[in-house]
Amino acid sequence: MRDRCSICPRSCAAVRSGTHGSGVCGMGETFKIARCEKHYWEEPCISGERGSGAVFFSGCSLRCVYCQNFKISHEGFGAPVSDENLIRMMKRLEAEGAHNINLVNPTHYTRQIMRVLDQYRPSVPIVYNCGGYEKAETIRALKGYVDIYLPDLKYVDAALGQKYSGAADYFEYASAAILAMYEQVGDPVYDADVIMYSGLIVRHLILPGQVENSLRVLEWIAQNLPHTVPVSVMSQYTPCGDLSRFPELQRRLTQAEYDRVFDRMLELDLTEGYIQELSSAKEEYIPPFDLSGVIT
Repeated sequence: MRDRCSICPRSCAAVRSGTHGSGVCGMGETFKIARCEKHYWEEPCISGERGSGAVFFSGCSLRCVYCQNFKISHEGFGAPVSDENLIRMMKRLEAEGAHNINLVNPTHYTRQIMRVLDQYRPSVPIVYNCGGYEKAETIRALKGYVDIYLPDLKYVDAALGQKYSGAADYFEYASAAILAMYEQVGDPVYDADVIMYSGLIVRHLILPGQVENSLRVLEWIAQNLPHTVPVSVMSQYTPCGDLSRFPELQRRLTQAEYDRVFDRMLELDLTEGYIQELSSAKEEYIPPFDLSGVIT
């Protein structure tokens, strides 16, 4: 099968055939997956005590220079997986007690995921865990397929979007997509154990030296989404990949940077969500991409 892809905002009309693709994501039509295991380091309402059933897709349409999952997003590590084997992998995660099926970095496989979910619908919620760089029409097409949206909102500043992700239009697309997500799933719904059953959580990763961008992100959220929507501010930034052209990113956050963002979060009354401890910036929190749980 050959296809010219326009699923993400890149709209690069790339040819995707089999396991090969000429687009920004570098992926073909067939799934490529780097890890499929229970994951315990998401937000408490996602991971719970039994873990989130995380499926890590290879490739990426955003390709941030500082990506914590550089091995799979930039280097494309992973193995080809058929629709049938992805279904087997989801069934295994369900049988192991995962609270949900967490599709990590799914954007460039959206159509294939819909095709798989038409064949098999897990008994646990589906989480769409993405970088936020989505077309609103893609999100609307996912209605009925996704229970929980877990997007990043990385930048308000267009110059930062261009510098670090090659996407000056990041905020234009991500803000519209997040509003479409909320329109679709509404306020969060939790089960008796305070595990999210449906809803939206907006994540933001604080970057070193970019506190002003983080403050603007929080201000946009406070002004445009109900305060019932959890906001997850992440302080886990750890230098990854080749940052030789970005010396300002070759360090972790300072306590002063962390405190400024935390204080602004409180000032804006964004108290329904989460903020990581500064001590979470450790490489051991990055999952080992070693094909664990992948069925080929």
